[in-house]
Amino acid sequence: MHRVAQAIAKYGPVARTTLAQMLGLSQGALSRITSDLIYAGVIEELPADTVVRGPLPQGFVPKESSDRRGRPQTALALCANARTFIGVKAHGTSAVAAVVNAHGEVVSGRHERSFPDRSPQLVADTIAELVRECREEIALSLLPDPVAVGVAVGGHVEQDGIVTFAPFLRWDHGVDLRAMLEERCDMPCGIYNDIDSLLVDASWFGPGVGLEAFAVVTIGVGIGYSLAMRGEPVSYPDKSYGLLGHVLVDPEGPRCVAGHIGCSQCLTDDSIAEQYSLMVGKACTFDEFAADAKAGVPLASRLVDSTCFRLGSLIATVANIAMPSTVMIAGESAFLAKMSIDSIRDGISRYRHNQASPVQFTVMNHDWQLWAKAAASRVIVRYIG
Repeated sequence: MHRVAQAIAKYGPVARTTLAQMLGLSQGALSRITSDLIYAGVIEELPADTVVRGPLPQGFVPKESSDRRGRPQTALALCANARTFIGVKAHGTSAVAAVVNAHGEVVSGRHERSFPDRSPQLVADTIAELVRECREEIALSLLPDPVAVGVAVGGHVEQDGIVTFAPFLRWDHGVDLRAMLEERCDMPCGIYNDIDSLLVDASWFGPGVGLEAFAVVTIGVGIGYSLAMRGEPVSYPDKSYGLLGHVLVDPEGPRCVAGHIGCSQCLTDDSIAEQYSLMVGKACTFDEFAADAKAGVPLASRLVDSTCFRLGSLIATVANIAMPSTVMIAGESAFLAKMSIDSIRDGISRYRHNQASPVQFTVMNHDWQLWAKAAASRVIVRYIG
């Protein structure tokens, strides 16, 4: 039953015949399971000719049924608003929250609060206040009260609850944030790495649905990376420590604080600001560089092109080693990627065999509320599974 619900969540609206083939179930077994799910209010039937069918797993080709008799064709989909969930993205100094329905869609306004300080107790208190605000807003609507909370943090999380390392919160010891929040919120909570959350959200509700291998690369304050195989993040105990942050992307690039020449740290905001300062001959912030880039200042445009070429080199490295068919570019500075798409393609081509398949990439518009939505997606997946 959980497998069927998960498949409908990912690939719905989907026909029963296609779903049975996908899961290797008989029509009779599938019919019994879906009847129970419909009765429980988890899924619903929709007229097949009135909905856009969802994507299917990469390489899967459904066999069309030759039997056109019987009741009209229908498609199965998750009931969007039968359940709601709260997602929270915790930054270094503040947190953003949103309510999400079972389709991974934001159904609330934006809720944001600053942390009085970064102590675990006050961070937990602030997140609990955001949860309370979200529940109060939903109570005024026709939607049901949220059933779980997902929180995304930048750092290392164990057992979906204990934060052992969170550099932006300045935590370097085990913090049982899940227990602290469940005590304050009186509802199930899950704590997750933020980049993994983006990956899961994209694999269930975004551009990664159905792909055999899908990766996320983030650029901004730091460099992040996560890989999904068949919709599930690849588990590796050290993956949250920014291991992609010092991969070579330009043998003639700038030197990072660790002494590496041309590593992917040159894609971070601080490094870009330093590079631009050297180019213009005065100290500049990243925001000043970004403003000049958007205004078309030649030196800024040149740095955008070289940054995007280096980003393309990083994407090629990920594609050559991990072999995902698509890479999603996200993060605070992902907007740079949209300013020089051709340079990204040039960087990929430089380090990719000329007969290899082109690497598909998509750029995500940055909004911290979308990271909060991704945290909610983690608890949706846990709830369905």
